[in-house]
Amino acid sequence: MGSHIAPDPEGFAMTLLQTIEANWLLFAVALVIAVILAFWLFGRASKPKVRERRPDVLDEGAAPAQRNQALIDAPPAAATMPAPIVPPPVVPPAAAGTFAGIGEVIAYGAQDEARAAEIPASDDPVAEQSAVVPATSEPGEDDLRRIKGLGPKLVATLHALGVTRYAQIAAWTDADLDELDPKLGAFAGRPRRDSWVEQAQLLAGGDTGAYEAKFGKL
Repeated sequence: MGSHIAPDPEGFAMTLLQTIEANWLLFAVALVIAVILAFWLFGRASKPKVRERRPDVLDEGAAPAQRNQALIDAPPAAATMPAPIVPPPVVPPAAAGTFAGIGEVIAYGAQDEARAAEIPASDDPVAEQSAVVPATSEPGEDDLRRIKGLGPKLVATLHALGVTRYAQIAAWTDADLDELDPKLGAFAGRPRRDSWVEQAQLLAGGDTGAYEAKFGKL
């Protein structure tokens, strides 16, 4: 059996010291590297891990989303819509309006002519008035409006002069007619032109047939 040799601690320590003394530079570099590595590992392990997290628009104090903010800042759609284009009113040419007016005038003229054709023509408008207005003579007075050319105004003038009967007019002379004309104003000359004296003579005598034969129907 081989003998067991016990280790010599003092010899091992001496050998280690000799090795360090011979290679002290390498050991120094290794020690520095070990210290630096230890500090780096310790600092990395103790530093809290920062979790990257994107901000949420629902977080308190978070800024609004850019897309939503753009919608909020955008003007209302009604404000950006262009105003409707209203077409200018159509103005008819001047010639068209002129011809239309002439057409209306011609139409009214034709209607007036048609009405005039239905109404018998008369040279004396005063006589027409006397034929339309009913007799309103007082008892004892003659209806002077039956005399052609004597209208209501002239009858009123004659009544104001005291002339109310056919016989009075039938008795007028040329001097009486000359005296009467200035009193008739615009109707001066009417008694001679319409033969008042002759008409009154036939009416006063009651000769209706002779009157209508010469002066027309009463």
